[in-house]
Amino acid sequence: MRATVMYGAGDVRVENVPDARLVEPTDALLMVTSACICGSDLWPYKSLPPSAKGRRMGHEFIGVIEAVGRDVRTVKRGDLVVAPFAWSDGTCEFCRQGLQTSCLHGGWWGGDLDGGQGEAVRVPQADGTLVKLPVGRDDALMPSLLSLSDVMGTGHHAAVAARVGPGKIVAVVGDGAVGLCGVIAARRLGAEQVILLGRHPDRIRLAKDFGATDIVSERGEEAIQRVRDLTGGLGAHAVLECVGLEESTRTALGIARPGGAVGRVGVPQDEMIPASSATFFGNITIAGGPAPARAYIEELLPEVLDGRIEPGRVFDRVTDLDGVPDGYRAMDRREAIKVRIAF
Repeated sequence: MRATVMYGAGDVRVENVPDARLVEPTDALLMVTSACICGSDLWPYKSLPPSAKGRRMGHEFIGVIEAVGRDVRTVKRGDLVVAPFAWSDGTCEFCRQGLQTSCLHGGWWGGDLDGGQGEAVRVPQADGTLVKLPVGRDDALMPSLLSLSDVMGTGHHAAVAARVGPGKIVAVVGDGAVGLCGVIAARRLGAEQVILLGRHPDRIRLAKDFGATDIVSERGEEAIQRVRDLTGGLGAHAVLECVGLEESTRTALGIARPGGAVGRVGVPQDEMIPASSATFFGNITIAGGPAPARAYIEELLPEVLDGRIEPGRVFDRVTDLDGVPDGYRAMDRREAIKVRIAF
C-alpha cells in the first residue's frame, strides 16, 4: 500500500510500505477515505533530524472497515468510522474518566505504526477507539466529521480546560485550525466576547464567521496591552493557547485576568512555562494537554450533523495522496489553513 513517510525536515514522500493488517484480536483494518495534515505535523516538518527509516505520518482520518479481529464487537466490515488522533481501549481507569489520551493500553498513530496519511490503517483497540458515522462516505458533512478526529475536539478541550462558560470573555491565541475551532467551541459554550489573536486575513474572516467579536493582530507586549484595552484593563476570563511556542504561551498567560484560566493545547516547543511568578500571584489556572478527542465526539457529533457548527470550513485545500508533500509546503508557508486528503 502507499503512505506518507517523513525522512527529515522538509522531506516528505509518498511511497510503498507494508500493507496494514490485523495483528491482535482487538484490531480493525480500516481503508482510509479522508485524512488531513495537522498543524502539529509542521513541527517535525521544520525540525526532524534526517533518518534512513523515516516516520509514518498522519493521525486524523475517516475510513471504511475492511476487516475486524474476532474480539471486536462495536464495528463491523463496511462501517464508515472516524478515528480520534489517539487510540484507546475505552475501559481503563483513565478512559472511564474521559482521558483517553492517557489510556493505559493506548497509543498514537504514526511513527512505527500505520499513519492516517496512507491508504489503510491497522486500528488497535478498535472497540474503544472508533466511532461509527451515520452518513455515507460522500456526504457533504465529511470535512466537519473529519475535524472531530482532532482539531474540533482539541479546540473544545482548550475551551473546557480554560473554563469557558456563559458570559465569559475569551481570548484565543493562534489563528490555525485549532484556534479557529476554539472560537467555535467558545461560542457554543456561551462566551460573550471572543478575541482572536491572529494576523492572516483569510483566517480572520473565518474566525469572524465562527463568532469572533474582536481581532488582535499585534504580538508580544503590544498584543497583551491591546487585549487589556478590549477588556477594560482586566484581561480575559479564559485564554485558549493553540500554538505551543514560548512567545504564544507568554502572551496567553499575560492576557489572563487574575483568577482566570489558560487552556493549553498547542504542542509545547519549550521545556519551561514562562511567567511562573506572575501567574502564581494572579491565581491563574493553567490546564490542558493532548485533547481526549474520543471523549468529545458524541457531544459534538449531533451539532455537526444538524449544521449548528461547521468546523470543516477550516479545510481550505483538498488534495489526493500524491499531493501530500505539496500540502505540507502549503501549510508551512501559510498558503493553506489545513489540507484535506481525499482517497
